[in-house]
Amino acid sequence: MHYIDAFNHFFPKALWQRIQELDGAGKDIGRRMQGIPCIYDLEARFRVMDEFRDYSQILSLGMPPLEAMGGPELSTEFAKLGNDGLAELVEKHPERFAGFVAALPMNAPEAAVREAERAFTELGANGLQIHTNVNGAPLDEERFFPIFETAARHGKPVLLHPSRNSSMPDYATEDKSKYEIWWTFGWPYETSAAMARLVFSGFMDRLPALKVLAHHMGAMVPYFEGRVGPGWDQLGKRTSDEDLSLVLKRLKKRPLDYFKDFYADTAVFGSRAATLCGLEFYGSDRILFASDSPFDPERGPGYIRDTLAILNGLDLPKEDLEKICFRNAEALFGLSAH
Repeated sequence: MHYIDAFNHFFPKALWQRIQELDGAGKDIGRRMQGIPCIYDLEARFRVMDEFRDYSQILSLGMPPLEAMGGPELSTEFAKLGNDGLAELVEKHPERFAGFVAALPMNAPEAAVREAERAFTELGANGLQIHTNVNGAPLDEERFFPIFETAARHGKPVLLHPSRNSSMPDYATEDKSKYEIWWTFGWPYETSAAMARLVFSGFMDRLPALKVLAHHMGAMVPYFEGRVGPGWDQLGKRTSDEDLSLVLKRLKKRPLDYFKDFYADTAVFGSRAATLCGLEFYGSDRILFASDSPFDPERGPGYIRDTLAILNGLDLPKEDLEKICFRNAEALFGLSAH
């Protein structure tokens, strides 16, 4: 079986070195990642990949979002450094890296459109990685629409990555999130909320060709199918301070049907139950194998190994397993077929 890992993270050398020069979020991420060599050390990366036969990756940058590390000028510089570096890795090691998704300076939307165009037309990027909010702003703000339009026009997917930190408290009476709740439960909420904003804002209707992959098996959506389906069919029944009746009328189909249009990946940290739930909701045509490497306790191979073991233990028909493991990635990212 061939395996294309659709969502994992790496910092090219030039960007990694530049990040180390920063204060704030950049310095913090540099300090946190020092214990995970294969997110910035190519030889360490290769050693991890060598543990798995017939395995390649679609590369994307790691956290935090570029816009969290500096203003528009700095994030634009970082995007170019990162995208140039990822493109070079794909060119030099095509047997290792099947492609890459470009990062954008989302706090500079016009520059983000230019960088997306450059990434697609000059670097051969296979998609875009966009985080679920832009320094706290929702993705359905009109200033971000041209970015999604650019991806749709080029036939490239948007990979939606959660972004939330401890500064977003779990309760209104507190100043910060405790016990890393912001990550464990906050990230799936972030992704689900961003998906909902793309749906109810009309972005999906305005861009019918747009393809969006929601990281971590579509977040909360598969498990909450009943709320997303019959629950949102009654949109407005639970709201007394504004009239939401026109929202459903403007949509071209049920809310649930839009959520089934998203793609999802298998990066659920070795959970068989979550994998089965997502497979039941999305079906084999819209799920891609992904590991989220190297953020496992082993700093690289753990989630790859666990995810492959789950997939190969599900007793799926060969055609469905091939779709999840590599064929869907080939189709979504525009790769040569095996």
